[in-house]
Amino acid sequence: MKWLTNRKLSVILLWAGVLAIWQLGAWAYGPEVIPSPWSTLLGAKELVADGTLGTYIGISFFRVLVGWSLGSLIAIPVGLAIGKVNVIRIFAEPFLNFVRFIPPIAFITLFLIWFGIGEQSKIALIMYATFFIVVLNTFTGVLAVEEDKLRSARSMGASEWQILLHVIVPATLPYIFTGIRLAMGTSYMAIIGAEMIAANEGVGYLIWNSRLFFRTDWIFVGLLCLGSMGFLTDRLFGLFGRKVLYRYGVVGTTGQR
Repeated sequence: MKWLTNRKLSVILLWAGVLAIWQLGAWAYGPEVIPSPWSTLLGAKELVADGTLGTYIGISFFRVLVGWSLGSLIAIPVGLAIGKVNVIRIFAEPFLNFVRFIPPIAFITLFLIWFGIGEQSKIALIMYATFFIVVLNTFTGVLAVEEDKLRSARSMGASEWQILLHVIVPATLPYIFTGIRLAMGTSYMAIIGAEMIAANEGVGYLIWNSRLFFRTDWIFVGLLCLGSMGFLTDRLFGLFGRKVLYRYGVVGTTGQR
């Protein structure tokens, strides 16, 4: 059974099995319920030919990238402040633990009222989805910094600001990186919910609007696009962590430092 440990062969066998099960499902339930892989490919060719698919993917990716980036940039200093300052943490932690259990999709209606039906509401929703995950991971990382490191820095005359920049931030980077990476998946879930309810462009809109035409093949195309977009961005971000942040203990794409 050593052949199962071959990574490339295992991946090929896995996807072959998925395609086989998919095709069996199409034969069993019919194309109206489960389109075959070939039918899905033909549906994708239709959407590519008229330019719809590429446009929708670009729009959804732009929304995710902007909201995810802004949410992370705001969340990191907030998380550091909560973890570093005990007074802030006493008041902020209960609030964070309350609000984080409210899913982003529950705020769609409110965000539409507050920010309108344009891009602002969708980006704000992704920022919300990103913010709490990154904040929680960041201040958890701050609290995990060993007290001995802090005492050593203080004994050498380091100021609190120097301790933050040269001790706490480097030690917290693996937690921050993990939080940002987890928030990426939540961002994709948030944007699909927003595009299904209040958009006329994007992959979520494609999936939702396809029901009107009974085009399950287009729905499958949208699902595959989402998986591919998420997989690609996660891999690229993981590669960035492995190549650039490896010295801080950040684990890369393959699980190796």
